[in-house]
Amino acid sequence: MAWFFTNLLSAFLLPPLSFILAGVIGCVLWNRHAKLARALVAVSLALLWISSTPYFSDSALRLLETSPPVLTRIEIAKRQKGEAEAIIILGAGTYFSPPEYQSIDTVGTGTLVRLRYGAKLQRETQLPILVSGGNPLGNAISEGQQMQSVLQQEFQVPVRWVESSSNNTLENAHNSYAMLHTLGIKRIYLVTHAWHMPRAKQAFQAAGFEVIPAPTAYTTRYRTDLLSFVPNADGLRHSRIFIREVIGILWYRLKS
Repeated sequence: MAWFFTNLLSAFLLPPLSFILAGVIGCVLWNRHAKLARALVAVSLALLWISSTPYFSDSALRLLETSPPVLTRIEIAKRQKGEAEAIIILGAGTYFSPPEYQSIDTVGTGTLVRLRYGAKLQRETQLPILVSGGNPLGNAISEGQQMQSVLQQEFQVPVRWVESSSNNTLENAHNSYAMLHTLGIKRIYLVTHAWHMPRAKQAFQAAGFEVIPAPTAYTTRYRTDLLSFVPNADGLRHSRIFIREVIGILWYRLKS
């Protein structure tokens, strides 16, 4: 229930609903406060255009993608403070009731991208893996269990620990720490999307881990052309991710 209300509140703060509401308020005030109304409508349309334009939305996401590639981090870690002790891979959603998989819930696209990189990292380091993800929508198979199944059956990579009760990044961090600190494990490689890494690293460090970022799925572009300035749904989605991450980072700082 907490997950539902958190995401409901987020919907009002994030595009496109926040921009639509500003435009609607402008329309309601059109006859009574013409200047304010015109300003609200103009601003809402301008923000909707900017946030839907790939050039601007991708550039915004890249502001979050500041962690260096993991191979560089491995070299630095070996020289300065030793190899990490475990790999933690964070979940990123479920593919519900897929007909091609006998309608059994499995990992979503975002999670699969993280698993692919986590499997590569495990083969390079031979470190044990912890997968972390709950069931915020009430699905019978937690994200953690889905991730374990895919890693072991499809990537042939072993999973040592499954954390399956967390429904957000803060819970990922605290629940994972509760599982590993009793084993003396504090130094970890953290696998998640590059744009999610600043918030995730902040949460895991606050929980007590020493984090070596292992980001994946950087925002890349083949080339910049006229289509990069034409609004589309992907651009809007990237802007939504950026704004959500910035709000999350600020919220974590306030809570700490």
